[in-house]
Amino acid sequence: MEVTIEELIAEAEAAPIDGWDFTWLEGRATEDRPSWRYADRVAERAARASRMLDLQSGGGEMLAGLPYVPPLMVATEDYPPNVVVAGRRLLPRGAHIVAARDAGTLPFPSAVFDLVTSRHPVDTCWEEISRVVRPGGRYLSQQVGPDSLRELSELMLGPLPAGSKRHPELARRGAEAAGLVVEDLRHERLRTVFYDVGAVVYFLRLVVWIVPGFTVAGFSEQLRALHEQIQRDGSFVAFASRFLIEASKPR
Repeated sequence: MEVTIEELIAEAEAAPIDGWDFTWLEGRATEDRPSWRYADRVAERAARASRMLDLQSGGGEMLAGLPYVPPLMVATEDYPPNVVVAGRRLLPRGAHIVAARDAGTLPFPSAVFDLVTSRHPVDTCWEEISRVVRPGGRYLSQQVGPDSLRELSELMLGPLPAGSKRHPELARRGAEAAGLVVEDLRHERLRTVFYDVGAVVYFLRLVVWIVPGFTVAGFSEQLRALHEQIQRDGSFVAFASRFLIEASKPR
């Protein structure tokens, strides 16, 4: 028996979105992974670190998977439900969870961390990152790049203007202006496939910047058109954009 659009959407609306957890989408959506294997890179550098800071940690998913946790591990997150989830995951490993926004001043002394990481930050405060990294330390981040999932955004919102503040070259300039030396900068576009409209609804509830202000009621016509397209073609394909940046602070 074919599942209706109403049933798919109702299921997606009822699914919990606490934490930065995409397991609900297994079997319903896929996304290619960047070739640089960010989590492995973080694990390698964490194994050599004594003081590590992870910014905008979400529910602490990546840090919880580290095979080695430095003697001092601090994670920041400003979304209250995620702070609770991160605490459950990370406190047993001896990490400290700080409920703090990353825009503006970070609540840490200067030159204290030898490794700062961040996966998919909303904003990057380069001056503050440079301030809290000790000389000889480094910053490693995987970020959302330009025009990420633009196909999905435009399907919902219509044509969008060209240009993006999420560009790897802008990140390079920001890092260098803050006194960091960029050692690695890479950009890839990654095929992303949605196999039912419920997967899109769940994704847009979780990743709110793809379609700002998204609600099922407000985008009912677009969702119905998308459902019909998926029924006809078998899936909806878009392309995520990611870039890796690694920078060090001169001794």
